[in-house]
Amino acid sequence: MDLVSFWLVIISLILFIAYAILIAYYKNGWRRCPEFIPPGDFQPSIKVTVIIPARNEEENITKCLTSLQKQTYPVTLFEVIVVDDHSEDRTAAQVAAFPLSNLRLIRLKDHLQEETSAYKKKGIEIAIAQSTGDWIITTDADCVAPPQWIEMIMAFHQFASYEFIAAPVKFDANESLLHAFQAIDFLTMQGITAAAVFRNFHVMCNGANLAYSKKIFNAVTGFQLVDKLASGDDMFLMQKVTHQFPGKAGYLKNRNSIVITGPAESWKAFWQQRVRWSSKANEYEDKVLFRVLLLVYLFNFSLLGLFVGSIFYPNTIFVAILLLVCKAIVEFPFVQSVADFFGQRKLLVYFLLLQPLHVFYVVSAGLLGQFGTYQWKGRKVK
Repeated sequence: MDLVSFWLVIISLILFIAYAILIAYYKNGWRRCPEFIPPGDFQPSIKVTVIIPARNEEENITKCLTSLQKQTYPVTLFEVIVVDDHSEDRTAAQVAAFPLSNLRLIRLKDHLQEETSAYKKKGIEIAIAQSTGDWIITTDADCVAPPQWIEMIMAFHQFASYEFIAAPVKFDANESLLHAFQAIDFLTMQGITAAAVFRNFHVMCNGANLAYSKKIFNAVTGFQLVDKLASGDDMFLMQKVTHQFPGKAGYLKNRNSIVITGPAESWKAFWQQRVRWSSKANEYEDKVLFRVLLLVYLFNFSLLGLFVGSIFYPNTIFVAILLLVCKAIVEFPFVQSVADFFGQRKLLVYFLLLQPLHVFYVVSAGLLGQFGTYQWKGRKVK
C-alpha cells in the first residue's frame, strides 16, 4: 500500500468512527424520545387552520381532503385552506367542488403578480394572513392524514406547551426496489428528526406534517430573509423559531399522527426530489446541522473514493467493502427501531442490498444540490 492509498484508508476510518458515534447518538435519542399518549381529559378548544399548498395535484388532492373530512377534531374548530399554485390541471376545480363546509380555495395567481423562486412560501404566507385559526398545520396535497391527526397535535401542544411541532411522515411504499430505497432512506431521516428535535441537537422537520402557532410565526416574521430560497419553508422556519425561542420546538412521536405520502414513481423523479432537498444545505445557519451534513457527505464520499481508488490501488477494495458492511451494521439497529414504529419492518430485507446505491446517492445528490438544477412540478430551479 503506497502513501496515497494509506492516507485514503486512514481518513476513511476516522470518518467512519465519527459517523458511527453520530448514528449511535441518534439511535439513543430516538429510543429515549417518549411516545406521546394523550391525556384522557383533553378538550379541544383551539381554532386550527390546515394549509395545503398544491400544484398540479388533481390525482391526489381529493384523497387528501377526504382524510381531513374524517378528522375527529371538532369541525367548528378547524378550517382547511388549499393554496393552488398556478396548477395546469384540474386541481383548483376539484377543490372548489369538494363537499367540505370548512374548506377554502386560494388561487395564488390572484394574489401574486410577480415571479418568484419561492411560490410555496408565498402561498403559505398569504394563507396564514387570511386564516382564522390560532394554530397553523401544514401538509402536502399528496398526503393522507389519519383521523386523529389534528387532535393529537393539539393535545400534544396542550400537554407539552410547544409552539412549534414536528410530526411523523412515512411513505406508502410497496416492495419494489425504487419504493423500498426511498422508504428506508426516509425512515432514517424520520428517526434523525425525532432524535434531533427531542435532544435540541439541530433543526429537522418536514412540511408534510408540521404545526406552529400563528403567534410564533408572526414573532419570527414568517419567512422574511429566507423568502428568496426556492425550498425550505419547513426547515428555515424552524431554524428561526429555535434561534429566537429556544425550547419551544418539540417532536410528536405518536402513531395516530403519522401522515402518509407517496414516494416518487420513477428514479428520475426521485432524483429531482432529493436534489431539491439538498439544494438548501448551504443556507442553514444551524452550525450543528451543517457539520452533521458535512460529516455524512464526507464519509460517503470517502467510501466512494475507496471504491474508485481500487482501480489504481487494488488493496483498497477490501477496506471499502469492510467499511460498507460496518456502515450497514451500525445503521441497521437504528433503522429497524424506526421501521418498527412506522410498521415498515418488512422493507428492511433490502437494507444491505441498497447500501452501495445509498453511498452513490448521497454523494451525487449532495453535489448536484449545490451546483446543478432540478425540475419541480414543471418548474426548473437553479
